Amino acid sequence: TDTELHNQSRILSFRTVSHCFGLLLTSLPALAFSAQLAGRVVGIADGDTLTLLDAGNQQHKVRIGGIDAPEKRQPFGQRSKENLSRLAFSKTAQADCPKQDRYRRHVCTVTVDGRDVGLEQIRAGLAWWYRKYADEQPAAQRVDYENAEATARRQRAGLWMESAPVPPWEFRHPPK
Repeated sequence: TDTELHNQSRILSFRTVSHCFGLLLTSLPALAFSAQLAGRVVGIADGDTLTLLDAGNQQHKVRIGGIDAPEKRQPFGQRSKENLSRLAFSKTAQADCPKQDRYRRHVCTVTVDGRDVGLEQIRAGLAWWYRKYADEQPAAQRVDYENAEATARRQRAGLWMESAPVPPWEFRHPPK
């Protein structure tokens, strides 16, 4: 009957609206933060974290997205930090920051002199491509990072000269 069709239509509309609202709510954290930063790199904490000083003299702690560098106490940790310093310290950088991490650091793709410093860290064999967060990267960047890591492994560059390098996420949380 017409009444049953009308009621089914209202139920479907309600479900559609509810579904869309649910999608919006789950997307809000990602949509809630996005920043474009520019400034001078004034600090290098390790192979994947730097401090950017903007034009207003505000410092921003930046975690380079898409990579994970060896911890300071790991083999190649100091070399990774030194390489990032060579690439970025005291230079002008642009940072595209789609999110913040749980430590409130900006998570960014950082470009210095037209070069993606995260990609350069991977190419040098001084960082892993952080596959866990690959779905947060643009498709072309994922391909570049994956290819760079494969090449660094093949060439036994940096940390890949070790027979079994331990990824930092395992070093930080060893299996029990």
